Amino acid sequence: MYSREIAERRSSPIEKGKPIAGTWTAAFEELDLLDIERPYRWPLSRWMRDLRIKEWQSFFVQDDRYYLQAVLSNLKHYRWAQVFLYDKETKEQLRFRKLLPFTGWRMPRSLANASVESRSLGFFFRIHNWLDADTIRVDLDIEPGRRRPSFTAHLEYDLGMSGLTPKAMPMAVSLLFDENRSMYAYKALSPVRGDMVFGGRHISLKPERTQGIFADFKGYYSFRMRQVWCSAFGFDEENRSYGFSMAENQTKEAFTNNENALWVDGRLTPLPPVRITMPEGTGGPWIIQDTEGMVDLVFNPQTPVHNRIEIFLSWADYETPLGFFNGALVDADGRQIQVHNLWGMGEKLFLRV
Repeated sequence: MYSREIAERRSSPIEKGKPIAGTWTAAFEELDLLDIERPYRWPLSRWMRDLRIKEWQSFFVQDDRYYLQAVLSNLKHYRWAQVFLYDKETKEQLRFRKLLPFTGWRMPRSLANASVESRSLGFFFRIHNWLDADTIRVDLDIEPGRRRPSFTAHLEYDLGMSGLTPKAMPMAVSLLFDENRSMYAYKALSPVRGDMVFGGRHISLKPERTQGIFADFKGYYSFRMRQVWCSAFGFDEENRSYGFSMAENQTKEAFTNNENALWVDGRLTPLPPVRITMPEGTGGPWIIQDTEGMVDLVFNPQTPVHNRIEIFLSWADYETPLGFFNGALVDADGRQIQVHNLWGMGEKLFLRV
């Protein structure tokens, strides 16, 4: 069965100007990819290297009825925020996208105690990464539009889990595109508490039945970036919390290190590389499998969400359908987990910037 080394926390995945590939049990003390010396074959000034670094944070939260996704990204040529809320009972949706040209803020270099916010006409998005207190806080405020009700959310990820389940182990990885060019990802699954107001309706999220995946990304991604993600979480037949986040990307040596993770009651199982195929396109079933017998899933999209952006000679095509996962996973103990109609999201991104 697949396994890989998970090292203890270190200050940075960069050593003597070179990126180090690996998997760790905690976020790095500080991460600045500009510390990498000569990430490209030709010399570039610091501001040009900074322009090539793409970074974003993603939030996925759901209880028995509601599913929320929010993304705040800094692509340097422009900033991009997206919010998607779905009511599983009524099928009511909130879709919101904000696009702002040029960079105006930077994502935190440390998750210990740092914040970032985006404030513009009719929109407010603030993130406080506070891992020193086992907490991540998110505030969202969207004013009503012609066809869209107002939306407000105050959410708190409890990475300490407050005794609900054993404290979850997050996963931090540094993955190489080539010898001097890398990407970083931090992922964690935890209970979430908070409140949302959607169209005047108050929604209280209880940590006993609400979970969330938080993900932080930075990287010297290719000019033509292609990635596919799949993530879902919930409770199994024994009422254990579990969830997964998997990706197929352009990094090399994916068998040794990758960003694929499974959590069961807080325990982390690093997963092998997966292949995600869509024989009928993104609207049909997605087949997610590995070669080690640990991942065998089918994702059936129910609610398509398609974003296409063209700005300043850059181009992005981003599909984020919401739907059901079915199949089986195997954890680090060799125990099979049956996945039955588990709500989650698929993401397919092509970015040229």
